[in-house]
Amino acid sequence: MPVQDFHGNTFVAFTDISGFKEMMKGDGTRAIKALDKLNQAGFNALNNNTDVNGFFISDCGILFVKNTDLSESEKLKAILKVIKEINKKLLSQDIMLTTSIAYGQFSYHQRIEFDGISKNPIYGNAYVSAFLDNETGTPKMQPGQCRIVTNNLSENESTNNPYLKKIRNHIYYYWMLNNPSEIETFEKAYKDTYQLKYKGMLSVLQQKSG
Repeated sequence: MPVQDFHGNTFVAFTDISGFKEMMKGDGTRAIKALDKLNQAGFNALNNNTDVNGFFISDCGILFVKNTDLSESEKLKAILKVIKEINKKLLSQDIMLTTSIAYGQFSYHQRIEFDGISKNPIYGNAYVSAFLDNETGTPKMQPGQCRIVTNNLSENESTNNPYLKKIRNHIYYYWMLNNPSEIETFEKAYKDTYQLKYKGMLSVLQQKSG
């Protein structure tokens, strides 16, 4: 089903596959399989959803809440539900995503120029904010993370959902947890994986230089 034209204030999510460039090395088989899985997971999540729309281009996806009758809180809840479903499905297939979400003006217009060529303009501060945060935001996004840019967002959004936690200029969404009480434990374990990676590299360097 084609994505319908949209213009208004809404939540927009930009998501892409972590480590996709690495997957493209060799014959690219891993990358092709990952793209197929991303598209299938996205299609399944959006197929029966009446509130969220989106499309996938190469290794990334753009999702937005199309139902203008929802409140800001309801819009956020709707897009988080889709993001959780896509992330969990791909995680079970050994694929991790990074996802940035922003609220604000968003426009999508499908304009066919002539047979075989089409232009689909996408613009608005919500899309730009989500894209830039995912690509160059500080701190750099890590595999599996999903966070919301706080610009234009109501202050109470971080307290309406127990799986949301505000850290500086972002609100992080812990889609992978079944209980919000596990957030602190998860954060510590996740940070420890990077320390172990550093120690592993340090050990190899020391062994080879000795």
